[in-house]
Amino acid sequence: MRNIKSVLITLLFAISSAVMAKSSTVIDRVEPAFWWAGMVHPELQLLVHGDDISNLNATINYDGVTLDQTIKVENPNYLFLNLTLAKDVKAGSFPIEFKNTKGKVVFTYTYELKERRKDSAAREGFNKSDIMYLITPDRWVNGDESNDKVPSMREDVNRSLEGGRHGGDIQGLVNSLDYIDEMGFTAIWVNPLLENDMDSYSYHGYSTTDYYKIDAHYGSNEDYVNFVAEANKKGIKIIMDMIENHCGLNHWWTNDLPTKDWYHYSDMKEKPVTSHQRVTVADPYATETDKARHSDGWFVQSMPDLNQKNPLLANYLIQNSIWWIEYANLGGIRQDTYPYPDPDFMTEWTRRIMQEYPNFNIVGEEWTSNPALVSRWQKGKENQNGYVSYCPSMMDFPIQEALINSLNKEAAQYTQTFNEVYEKLAMDFLYSDPANLVTFPDNHDTPRYWNQINEDFDLYKMGLVYIYTTRGIPQIFYGTEILMGVDDETQHHNHGLIREDFPGGWKGDKVNAFTGEGLTAQQKEAQEFMKKLTNFRKNNPVLHTGELKHFSPYKEVYVMFRYNDSTKIMSIFNKNKQETKVDLGHYQEVLKGATKATDALTGKTYDLSNGTITVPAVSGTMLIVE
Repeated sequence: MRNIKSVLITLLFAISSAVMAKSSTVIDRVEPAFWWAGMVHPELQLLVHGDDISNLNATINYDGVTLDQTIKVENPNYLFLNLTLAKDVKAGSFPIEFKNTKGKVVFTYTYELKERRKDSAAREGFNKSDIMYLITPDRWVNGDESNDKVPSMREDVNRSLEGGRHGGDIQGLVNSLDYIDEMGFTAIWVNPLLENDMDSYSYHGYSTTDYYKIDAHYGSNEDYVNFVAEANKKGIKIIMDMIENHCGLNHWWTNDLPTKDWYHYSDMKEKPVTSHQRVTVADPYATETDKARHSDGWFVQSMPDLNQKNPLLANYLIQNSIWWIEYANLGGIRQDTYPYPDPDFMTEWTRRIMQEYPNFNIVGEEWTSNPALVSRWQKGKENQNGYVSYCPSMMDFPIQEALINSLNKEAAQYTQTFNEVYEKLAMDFLYSDPANLVTFPDNHDTPRYWNQINEDFDLYKMGLVYIYTTRGIPQIFYGTEILMGVDDETQHHNHGLIREDFPGGWKGDKVNAFTGEGLTAQQKEAQEFMKKLTNFRKNNPVLHTGELKHFSPYKEVYVMFRYNDSTKIMSIFNKNKQETKVDLGHYQEVLKGATKATDALTGKTYDLSNGTITVPAVSGTMLIVE
């Protein structure tokens, strides 16, 4: 009997324990998982997620940390904790206790305030001295084949699919840092690396499914931090691609939204698509309906449009951006689809970041050829409607389009082929800081530069000389240095082909751009040209901060100067299809009687004393004037 009684007691205890375990509260997420002592902004909001946790109350007992408010929302699986961190709060760990209505602790989360890096707040973001290299990581280098297949994720590597994952990863980025450094680039903008656990077409990275986690196909959070550190050792800054406007439909919160208005139109089966009428944001006569059709509509049905008017979501996104800057030691942010989120949110997003990091840099994407629309988003711009932005930089799409048009245009009576790019540059009076714009011949969304200029090698070199001479921060898309392009003209806008695998990034590649094996003679020449040009700009501050003067195009010749007290650069762009003698008398306002010049890329010397200079047909000639 005693044995039977003992067995029954044991069995009852096991059943009781199982019931208690089943009913006990488990908190599966606290975001951000940790923070830092010594931040400028004293408030911190924690998102807490778990099964039916709204009946819990949190308590914190740590010097310098005050729990001001526990916010309970319509979804019982969430709590939001508003903390205030004292200015002198010490780094350290402390328990957050979650208690039931009877005061019993049912879950404890150990929260950590970390020590900040030395001079973290004073970090210098990318600036006029930098040259960016843009990489689509999935198509760059497969440095770790073990992450090609991730059992917990929906899509694995399949190089046979244009829109599939191809296997590039963070280890591939680390492995190629020597190449990027030798080419002369000082900053790398990497397309998004955060988790994109979508069923298909997930390689591009713009459908975030976890804002605090690096995609497992690329590596881990620790791998990313290591990549930034290794790049920094070589003097290379890392720019993180971020998306505040939308996320991926498979984001972990989609089927368990904190509030009904977390996504726009979350109650509708078919989501209204954005009108893409970005001009409504600036239009003084725009209706609220038209503004909403632009800002609230979804890009596609697989990308939920985030409602930044919800203060909880807004704070979540702002803190997430600051978390990545501090955690990974970032040197900049590129913000996708800048005019699509709520404009007031974007004001606060940029303000909070720049409050923490006054010397940081953020570049926004406003894809339009109209400089009036681009300029209104830049910090310091006085807008008619009083809108204030704190975003220091913008992508210079107006110059990009004008340059391509000018390169391709044929000469006609009474016009100059360079007029379009000349006039666009002349509109710099619209910008508060035109020298902080990012200039580029192409990027991951446009047709390849090589295709845009109809695979004309002379135009290729001329356009790059312009990008490296003019004001701003140059950005080059990976593969431009080896004339990467799409052979089929009908596929020039096919993103899967535009973002082609970089040759040599995969075992067995017959062509290797890192070693030169298999490249054509023209590709090698282009790569060497880019290397010389990039390193020359890198080592000549006059092209970073020097004054700029350009002369109205005349007889198919366009001349631009960059100069300071010690150095003078004269770039001559000649669209004539024959060798051209240029009258230097027209440019004496800046030349001031100079008698000698040296080609920055070839070392060839020119005698300027006779008042003329002869430049090659269809060329961009960069001269160091003595």
